[in-house]
Amino acid sequence: MTREAPTGQGARKRILAVVGTRPEAIKMAPVIRALRSESWAEVRVLATAQHRQMLDQVLDAFAIVPDVDLDIMAPDQTLPELTSRLLSRLDEVFARERPDVVLIQGDTTTVMTAAMAAFYRHIAVGHVEAGLRTGDLQNPFPEEMNRIVAGRLSRWHFAPTAGARDNLLREGFDPASVHVTGNTVIDALLDVVQREVPLPFEVPEGRRMLLVTAHRRENFGAPFREVCEAVRDIADRHADVHVVYPVHPNPNVSGPAHEILSGHERIVLCPPLDYLPFVAAMKRAHLILTDSGGVQEEAPALGKPVLVMRQETERPEAVEAGVVKLVGPVRDAIVAEASRLLDDTEAYARMARGVSPYGDGRAAGRIVDILGRDLVG
Repeated sequence: MTREAPTGQGARKRILAVVGTRPEAIKMAPVIRALRSESWAEVRVLATAQHRQMLDQVLDAFAIVPDVDLDIMAPDQTLPELTSRLLSRLDEVFARERPDVVLIQGDTTTVMTAAMAAFYRHIAVGHVEAGLRTGDLQNPFPEEMNRIVAGRLSRWHFAPTAGARDNLLREGFDPASVHVTGNTVIDALLDVVQREVPLPFEVPEGRRMLLVTAHRRENFGAPFREVCEAVRDIADRHADVHVVYPVHPNPNVSGPAHEILSGHERIVLCPPLDYLPFVAAMKRAHLILTDSGGVQEEAPALGKPVLVMRQETERPEAVEAGVVKLVGPVRDAIVAEASRLLDDTEAYARMARGVSPYGDGRAAGRIVDILGRDLVG
């Protein structure tokens, strides 16, 4: 539903969309674009650049230019340093911009500090992808804490699934503030999946591609070494498997990854892929191993089985649908489940069903309609 702008000087509602990382930009882009088509909304984009390069390439892919860029990223930044810098800088921007609404997405440090800064300025907050929970503050760390704090400070809770809504209701949130919209990641995926984007690497003819993404902070150390050893075991056991692993630059990831996996003739270690090539890689993959939240949402919609190398997941819907399996950062479990899917065609077919429990591609429109109804009637 399209709403007209209210009458009167300066009556358009100022919406400030805050993004800091690649996943935030991917999932916020459809909302920004939908808001820009509404006459009642004056939407501006604030980039914290918590992740500089990975954020920029997503914004470019969706033709979004930030109106404010904090360029906050610093080498080897700690969470306390990042949090304090973000809170101070965001407060300065909110004081200057004076938005009616701050929109945040997900569970990063950018999200948590933006919610706090808006709260201190008495600015209403809309939380996109609200209600995800594992029930364990250490897994994922610090995201579980970030989203709990952000939720407590938000006026609108845009839950991607009924399960996320139920989490919020159990925590005592006003049911009128909780809205099941679907996940905007599916909006973004359906927007780009038809684009013809070449892969930045070659997969030999007749090889099944195993795509790996692994970078979770809670897996640093011994669990991450088990992940890498499992990937090497899988490549050793299956001569027709070609592994592609875009390696995160964090030394806790890149160091062990290159130590354990470099030199294998069927394992390609490459820099992180931009969003469009990464979607192309998911389309080409036979099987995906990941500790990423977004991949758990995207890959099932593409019909790709996913093994999640984490102890907990805040996205149980795909697990319940049988298209994602939680295996933990455990060498033997990863190898066993990957081998089962590689060797058993029936088991593979049961997981490669193209089920998308996270949305229909119209989540952004629902979010904008809710904001328009509440802000302008």
